[in-house]
Amino acid sequence: MSSSPKRILFLTGTRADFGKLMPLMHAVRNHPDFGCEIFVTGMHTLKVYGHTVNEVYKAGFKDEVHVYMNQHLDDPMEMVLANTIQGLSRYIHENRPDLVVVHGDRVEALAGAIAGTFSHTLVCHIEGGERSGTVDEAIRHAVSKLAHLHLVANDEARTRLLQMGELEESISVIGSPDIDVMMSDSLPTIDESLARYEIPFNDYALVLFHPVTTEVAQMREHAELFVGALLDSQRDYVVIYPNNDEGASHIFHAYERLEGNLRFRIFPSIGFEHFLTLLKHARFIVGNSSAGVREAPVYGVRTINVGRRQNNRFGGASVVNTSHETADVLEAIRSVAAMDGLAERSLHFGRGDSVARFVEVIEAPEFWETSRQKSFRDMTIAPAR
Repeated sequence: MSSSPKRILFLTGTRADFGKLMPLMHAVRNHPDFGCEIFVTGMHTLKVYGHTVNEVYKAGFKDEVHVYMNQHLDDPMEMVLANTIQGLSRYIHENRPDLVVVHGDRVEALAGAIAGTFSHTLVCHIEGGERSGTVDEAIRHAVSKLAHLHLVANDEARTRLLQMGELEESISVIGSPDIDVMMSDSLPTIDESLARYEIPFNDYALVLFHPVTTEVAQMREHAELFVGALLDSQRDYVVIYPNNDEGASHIFHAYERLEGNLRFRIFPSIGFEHFLTLLKHARFIVGNSSAGVREAPVYGVRTINVGRRQNNRFGGASVVNTSHETADVLEAIRSVAAMDGLAERSLHFGRGDSVARFVEVIEAPEFWETSRQKSFRDMTIAPAR
């Protein structure tokens, strides 16, 4: 490595992607050859979600952080995309990082890939090559086509990127970084998490229900049907606000029916480590969050996946799929709640060694020698008959 530290800019727009990127941020900040910078935007800046930029500060980052408000609640995603490109491009041109790191399939990740590409800055995409469902999958693949470097969760994702024409030498399998945190010994105890958030339940389920951007016209109905099933089930729930995609206001409106009901504790956001502890000890998780198909199976916690938001995602033995209809969701809740013990655990997305693999990749000189001029790798395909 050169005597001048390589400056790595991480982009975070949600509580979820911060949880995944946080271990990598700490690794970069603690490494003598690298400097860590964090561009914080998206739902982190919105008061309704508890201003979760504070979670970034609580994780020990301060001087590394640049905060940029890119939206108001229910802004159209194309407007959020444009605003994020504008703010991030200005930051990149002013500060000239050596690498921009983006994660997943959010609109902020697409903005980061666009801003990096057009400023001739290397872009590294975390967890590309996966299937997401709805418009998120198209965003994820678009980010991958713009990114110069790929750190993926498994061989399946690597294969997809090769199918998309990405160069083999640009792809490294490191696993999902949040699994490092999930498997660590540093998580709070369940008693600490219950006390921290004043949750009076010992037998509870987690609720995470997000807007589906391709179904905005149906979101009000879907949210009302979902809430109806929760109420009818007569169980105790820890509810976390939906993300900031268009249509979130319909879910907030439906959640008004839960106010004052002692079976529900509702939170704008929960700190990542406390969320993992609550997930680990939950009877099940219900909704349409990727946490149900990625994180919950690591612990063997069962998932009731509602609707099409996670279509085409990997589904482990612990995942039960159901429609939005109240009767179907209620039947799934009763069936899953009656199951004893944990489901079979899945390590499809990593084994808890992602940080070490990440550091090994970025320490290699050839990583930084990657050309900013992307090339497409042709596949050999038999001619059509």
